[in-house]
Amino acid sequence: MLDATTLRIAWRNLGRNKRRMALAVFAIALAQLAVLWTDGLMNGWIDSTVHALTGPMLGHVQVHAPRWENEHAIEQTVDHVDERLAALRALPGVEHASARIYTPALVARDTDARAAMIIGLDVSGESTSGLLEGVPRDQLPSGHGVLVGATFARQLGLSVGDELVVLGQSVDGSIANDLFTVSGILRTPVEEVDRRGVVMALAAAQETFAMPDRANELTLRAHDASSADALAARVAALDGFDGLDVQSYRELAPELTEFVDMAGAYGLIVLALVMIAAAAGVANTMLMATFERRRELGMMLAIGASPARMVRMVIAEAVVTGLVGVTVGTLLGALLVFWQSRNGVDIAALGGSSSGSELAMYGVAVAGELHPWLRFSDVALGFVGVTLVSILAALWPALHTARLEPVQAMRS
Repeated sequence: MLDATTLRIAWRNLGRNKRRMALAVFAIALAQLAVLWTDGLMNGWIDSTVHALTGPMLGHVQVHAPRWENEHAIEQTVDHVDERLAALRALPGVEHASARIYTPALVARDTDARAAMIIGLDVSGESTSGLLEGVPRDQLPSGHGVLVGATFARQLGLSVGDELVVLGQSVDGSIANDLFTVSGILRTPVEEVDRRGVVMALAAAQETFAMPDRANELTLRAHDASSADALAARVAALDGFDGLDVQSYRELAPELTEFVDMAGAYGLIVLALVMIAAAAGVANTMLMATFERRRELGMMLAIGASPARMVRMVIAEAVVTGLVGVTVGTLLGALLVFWQSRNGVDIAALGGSSSGSELAMYGVAVAGELHPWLRFSDVALGFVGVTLVSILAALWPALHTARLEPVQAMRS
């Protein structure tokens, strides 16, 4: 055990060569700062990407008919929608559950018809956390009012108040056609919706395409995105959901899952660099310190200091050096991440690009600005790792000191 006297001696010894001590502390602090900055950026980037992909379209869990994933045909429906949504909303951890309809159709303002994707959805739910988030209340689709993707509206020359003819096929095979009014232009990061989306209220879509109490998709949003897999398992186990395809966003977007896992690996790589910097700094400091103090160490052994106490003293010096460095690095790193979390980081500019502030991923425009943040574990790993590495790096100098012959050391 390290007693107070040993720690005081270790601290005094470290102050003998302030330049060497400062260089060792600087190396460890710089490495810890790099770890926290990288971890903060990764945390912010993962949050931003997951929110961009799951917020407007994916949700955290989706429920479909068994063949929907392969066919995406309008007749692949989930029935008893109201009853199933009530069961989903009663599950703990569910923030919101809603139904959606997807079907291709032709839309025309005059005689020029264009292929479109009709999306029917729960307006009240989707306006708070979903595809309609941020849309002014007076522009939300209701009755025969629809929203049109911004790019699609520009191609058709549409503006608010214009009328659209929608022509498609109902679930029963009959012709579906109706007249709708453009209530607003939808600006969304989802490329498919932006380029050819026509969004209407779920009830209007069900009526137009003969889908009473039916939908193509049930979408759930959890309070915590990390619980998506567990939530998907609970949904699949519900009565009446057997035979349906239930998937979390990690299964729906496997590339995103791989990206998140890779981001964790990058953090470990940078942490390894901290350990290398700590080991090099501590080992060099301890080796030079013990070499310069051979006579003093020999005298301490001659007057009765035990080899075990000499080992503890050298290890204490190493641990104090490492902890001072990692503490300084943590303070600087935390301040940097806090400042960037308040002001945001433009990833496009950070990567040397000046093409814009958004990046595209999986058909969704992900905001190029992110806000880094840190977990307690990000900070704790540095402290634990540097402490262990400092002890290991000091073992050889400590054992060398313990094996000194007092008389020979005092003569050197």
